[in-house]
Amino acid sequence: MQKVAIYDTTLRDGSQREGVSFSVADKLRITRLLDELGVGYIEGGWPGSNPKDAAYFDQVGALDLAQAKIAAFGSTRRKGIAPENDANIRALVAADTPVVTVVGKTSMLHVTDVLQTTADENLRMIEDSLAYLKSLGKEVIYDAEHFFDGAKLDMEYGFDTLAAAAAGGADVIVLCDTNGGSMPWETAEFFLRARELFPELVFGIHTHNDSELAVANSLAAVRAGAAHVQGTINGYGERCGNANLCSIIPDLILKLGMSCLAGDGQLAVLTHLSRTVAEIANLAPDAHLPYVGKSAFAHKGGIHVAAMRRNVDSYQHIDPELVGNKTRVLVSDLSGRGNLLSKSEELGLDVSRFEATQVLNDIKELENAGFVFEGAEASVAVRLRRASADYAPLFNLLDFTVIVEDRRGRGQLAEAMVKLDVDGDVVHTAAEGNGPVNALDLALRKALLPLYPALRDIQLVDYKVRIVDSQQATGAMTRVLIDSYNGEERWSTVGAGTDIICASWLALVDSVEYGLSIANVEGEAATLNMARESI
Repeated sequence: MQKVAIYDTTLRDGSQREGVSFSVADKLRITRLLDELGVGYIEGGWPGSNPKDAAYFDQVGALDLAQAKIAAFGSTRRKGIAPENDANIRALVAADTPVVTVVGKTSMLHVTDVLQTTADENLRMIEDSLAYLKSLGKEVIYDAEHFFDGAKLDMEYGFDTLAAAAAGGADVIVLCDTNGGSMPWETAEFFLRARELFPELVFGIHTHNDSELAVANSLAAVRAGAAHVQGTINGYGERCGNANLCSIIPDLILKLGMSCLAGDGQLAVLTHLSRTVAEIANLAPDAHLPYVGKSAFAHKGGIHVAAMRRNVDSYQHIDPELVGNKTRVLVSDLSGRGNLLSKSEELGLDVSRFEATQVLNDIKELENAGFVFEGAEASVAVRLRRASADYAPLFNLLDFTVIVEDRRGRGQLAEAMVKLDVDGDVVHTAAEGNGPVNALDLALRKALLPLYPALRDIQLVDYKVRIVDSQQATGAMTRVLIDSYNGEERWSTVGAGTDIICASWLALVDSVEYGLSIANVEGEAATLNMARESI
């Protein structure tokens, strides 16, 4: 089995994505996650560039890593300065990592215009820097920056820089598509040529995604002999990002039959890693990422779901559990009865084909009226429960009133009054809130809490409003999505109507009913009723 080393640069290149800034604690946490996955190399940062990266290298040595080697990143020495006297090289040494990665210039455009030096001096800068670090016992990885663009400008000089890196003792020479503009066939061609000229060297690949080809270029390089692949989790990086390791790793293992995770690495933690890194970066996880996205194995079309009920492999290229993901069935106006039956099975509900058909027809009508259920699966679950023959509602709405005022001297006021039938008792409550939806929520809770204490754990955590038919201006149909959380599970519900308050009420009721249904409130209610009777 061909072995490919995975080199993660999320903590450096990934942090160059606009809007991302990792703290030292964040970087240490991600390091542990990457080690659990089985990444061979973790590039911690550039110790000579900022205090945060220096602090990371001071602390990372205390981590008990099972598999990953930590690498410090820096550039070749400056022109006219010996490596041992160069501040950047000294910072690399001070980081005290077993691996150092040094970036050098391949393109004459950068040699003359950026470094403002000569072609020969740049070659000496490469060789001297690597040789010095090798003399200190470091494993040295050389990043040939702008290799593909540089070789296109001056083929001979591009390969001269690789010869300089080889002379300096580089353990791995990484060909970099820094501007992200190369095509996969170009990548393969240059790799084959490099391996032909330097058959004794180990080559790697580092790509950017400016042409949406970073993963494809990385795989093309591996097919052409690359034994080392660099990238980031979720493809984070400057501009359009880097090669996405969450795609490359399963591609190598599951599609190409190669080994790329070190030691006891676990491919099944990949989805958890992807989503955790997104949360640490304070970015919403991309639901549509291959392999690890929430939608990667989500099925909406009725004929697709019907086929999968007969054979789960009919519309999935792998078993999602291999990467820690799972199959999801969405329900919408495009669904068939199989979608509802699969969803009821997922929820552990015993729903007949007739009942599923009734719910499906109801959903199709509601979606035509402005509801959208594929992002509000709790509302689907509630409708399936209501369709069951043994369904007993936890409460029934008799009526509600909401008053919103703006009084001089008092400011804005929102008050809601709710009348419910709760277990045969009419409960009439009122509450003030900082808005009409908050007032409704508080009044509903006041009515239900005595019988259903589990409601205390349910919190509204997000509220979204969208205008469905904007051409109707202020008279438009309004869709409301509510996200709720009970400390363990998060769910979404939907309501729609021309009245935003009524639409909010529909989503709110679904949210409360779903939250109580998964909290075993039937048992709580029975216990409370027995206590009442004994009194």
